[in-house]
Amino acid sequence: MHEWFAEYLEACNRHDLDALRSMIDPAVRRAHRPGGVDAWLSDLAELYAAFPDWRVRRIQLVVEEDRIAAHMRASGTHTGRYRGVAPTGRHVNVAEFAFYRLVNGRITELSGSEDAELRAQLSA
Repeated sequence: MHEWFAEYLEACNRHDLDALRSMIDPAVRRAHRPGGVDAWLSDLAELYAAFPDWRVRRIQLVVEEDRIAAHMRASGTHTGRYRGVAPTGRHVNVAEFAFYRLVNGRITELSGSEDAELRAQLSA
């Protein structure tokens, strides 16, 4: 699962929505967010459009059976509209924590930190 997660982060860092679609179950459940792969990819497309240099790096990864717990750092420069916030030009750097459940090499469940820290850095 460590190799799978490395490939997943590489797809995220390339902003490769097609590759990500192949790694996410069509009926994925996300805590506190709309379910389904299309909703997830729509959220990512908005993020990538607003932060064209968005990159994520793994800090720590814990794997247990079909679950992955990940601590990551993500950063990018806000050059496009994000969740109603006009571009600020600010560079943000945020901690991300996520729990994934995989079945047959696809994410079926996701829960983790929301984007409150990111939005706080945009309004500071």
